[in-house]
Amino acid sequence: MGEKIILLVEDNPDDVELTIRALKKNKILNRMIVAKDGVEALDYLFGTGAHAGRSLKELPIVVLLDLKLPKIDGLEVLKRIRQNELTRLLPVVILTSSEEEKDKINGYKLGANSYIRKPVDFAQFTEAIKAVGLYWLIWNETAPVGK
Repeated sequence: MGEKIILLVEDNPDDVELTIRALKKNKILNRMIVAKDGVEALDYLFGTGAHAGRSLKELPIVVLLDLKLPKIDGLEVLKRIRQNELTRLLPVVILTSSEEEKDKINGYKLGANSYIRKPVDFAQFTEAIKAVGLYWLIWNETAPVGK
């Protein structure tokens, strides 16, 4: 397996910066692809649109997915990830500020591997990102995607 890429699907530039800072603070230096909306995320994953022609052999090791996204929301992105044979087994962690129980239920029903509510406090957020990084990038053994 090549480089362990993280796909961060997040439209809020402050949350993107906080996530990058938290990963760096915890010495998680993986290459990060940032998609600012659901369409951009799906284009990256399936090699369409702005990402047409990119090798689909290089998929992220984990997708950090916000729910409240422009164009296509996070739950629809998750649904399409799970419907495609190439990405069906790709780990998806919902990382959101949503406190709505229906979002959590729907996320798990659609196949999310984890649901994490973004803490407001940076120290807590850093700890949450550290745990996500350690688990999904170090300890977890992912299924071969696209198989």
